[in-house]
Order: sequence, then structure tokens, then C-alpha cells
Amino acid sequence: MIYLDYQATTPLAPEIFEAMTPWLRDYFANPHSAHRPGRAAAAAVEVARGRVAALMPSGGRVIFTSGATEALNIAIVGAARLARVRDPRRVRVLTPETEHAAVRDTVLALEAEGFESVLLPVEADGLLDPDAVGAALDGRAALLAVMLVNNEIGVIQPVEPLADLAHEAGALFLCDAVQGFGRVTLPPSADMIAVSGHKIYGPKGIGALWLRDGLDLPPILHGGGQEGGLRPGTLSPALCAGLGEAARLMTVRATEDAAHVEALWTRARALFSGWMLNGSGEARYHGNLNLRRDGLDAARLMSECRDVAFSLGSACASGSGRPSHVLRALGLADRQARGSIRLGFGRYTTLAEIDEAAHKINEAAARQ
Repeated sequence: MIYLDYQATTPLAPEIFEAMTPWLRDYFANPHSAHRPGRAAAAAVEVARGRVAALMPSGGRVIFTSGATEALNIAIVGAARLARVRDPRRVRVLTPETEHAAVRDTVLALEAEGFESVLLPVEADGLLDPDAVGAALDGRAALLAVMLVNNEIGVIQPVEPLADLAHEAGALFLCDAVQGFGRVTLPPSADMIAVSGHKIYGPKGIGALWLRDGLDLPPILHGGGQEGGLRPGTLSPALCAGLGEAARLMTVRATEDAAHVEALWTRARALFSGWMLNGSGEARYHGNLNLRRDGLDAARLMSECRDVAFSLGSACASGSGRPSHVLRALGLADRQARGSIRLGFGRYTTLAEIDEAAHKINEAAARQ
């Protein structure tokens, strides 16, 4: 099987498996216990926290969560409620139409609490127009939430200028950095940043929310007071250690990983030369290749290429039968969206796999 679905999840790095194993097999104490084994587990958690924080902007703290979805819910709901408490006029929560469901659906759910959700349109290349965003930010804005690297089409949004616009309007700025963490520069002016372990060769079930110093959100969960009272619940030292080691490796291997991805991208672009690229050709992460071909039935293509694992879009929305909301936001017709595929590659993909996958996919597409 050739695996080309790195946006859905990345393979677990062997170094991370080794880092987690002792905390799964030998050191099982609760990191919130006061005895010596508990303190040892707590120390491992703090080492991991420091490694994640090392990739974040200065002047903030890291809260461990069960994943990016929980981190984003804590950030969006907490920030919206906090803003309205400070100023009852602050009821608008803004986000691009192309956001992941973890952001988009959470923003829409806030309407039940009396907030106003604003889905910002993007240009045909998938990028926001900063001038249009600035016009939408007014004295009612509570929060602007923007993804750094889009999970479906790989475009990189101008998050730092957008954060500045949010702050000029008196709003907070949240960055979903799940796809870009360790790969693309994070916005130093962000107020909140969410990341996930299994998108950077770490384990599933662990993520983190970075909060700028001085920003104290109201919790949406209640319990034992862990993680500063913002995310109660017993932490898994093994999962924390896995995320920490993943963050460390993203730093250690940054140059090597980037060069490898660039080589894979160059080869794939040449082999899929007859396909059209969805999203910006310049402002994008090169480990994500979203392509379309006129007249293609991508679902049929997937069934005919069973030994190549690729995607039709977000794993969270797969099987819905609906065209991707991201591709539709670019202005593509349903038939164009249904003729699109996403190829994702990274650290463990080989050039030979790109060659073989391209041959199989192109051959199956030609038969259609």
C-alpha cells in the first residue's frame, strides 16, 4: 500500500513510539499524584510541554488537550464568551468559509448562545483578501479564527497581517496551526494557537492549545482543575511525551523534511502535469497536492486504485456524499469538486512511491 494521505494523519515516527513505550509499559502513575512515581510522570509531562512551547511564539503557555478539536472548541467558545463579558457588543465570531469543521461548526454552534457567526469568502485561489476581512471586522467583533495551512488544499493564509487586523478592531485572533505546525512560520501576534499530535508524526488523542500570557479563558469543561483549570482531566504521560518528542523532531529534522517534501512535490507536479491545481500555486505548503481533472469521477478513481491511499478531501467529511465545502468556496462547480483528489506526502514517502502512485492514478483516470 502506498500511503498518500498525510493531511488525514501521519505515520507514527519510530522515535516517538520508543519515547512513549516506557510510559505505557513501566511508569503508569497518575501525573497529578503527589508520590514519587506521580512526580516522575508529572516531570515527563512538563518536559513535553517545554518541547511543544519551543515551537510556539514567546510569551505564552501550553495547555494539553485530547486533540486539536478540543483545543479549538476551548479557544473559540471561551474567547467568545470572554469578549461578550468584557463588552456586550462583542458578539461577532468570524472565520473563513474554508475552515475545518472543528472551527466552522463550533463558530456556527455559538449562534445558539446569541452570537453572530460570519463566514468570510475567499478568493478563487483559496486565500482571504485582507481588505475584505478588515471591512468585516468592526466594534462587534469578538474573535477571528483562521487556519494557517488549509487541510484540504494546502494554501497558506496571511495569518500575521490578519492577526493585526483583528487586534486593530479589538478582537482576539485564533490560529488553527494543525497542518502547519513545525513546517510553516506561526503568527507571533496570535492570541491562541491549536495543534495536534498525529499531524506531525505523533500519536492520536493528544493536542495542545497555546495561549498568550495574560489571556485567561473561561473553561468549557469542569472537573479536577488540571491544566490551570482550563482543561480538567487526567493527562496521559505517554501521549504528552509523544507530542513532545514529535515537536522536538520537527525542529531537529526541519531542514531535511522540507527538502524531502520539496523533492516529492517537484516529482509529483511533473507526473500529474495534465491535472489542474486547486488553490494558490504560490502560497501553499508543498506536502499537499490537491488536483482536479475534467470529467473525472474521483470516487470511482479511488475504488480503482485500492493500493494507493489518497483522499477526496477532509477525512472528517469523507463519506458524506457532498462536494467539499472548501472547493465550492473557491467557486468550483460540483462536477469539478467531484473530480478532485488530495495527495498528501511527507517524511516517509519515497520518490519511487510517487512514481508508482502517479502511474496507477493516471492510468485509472485515463480509462474513465
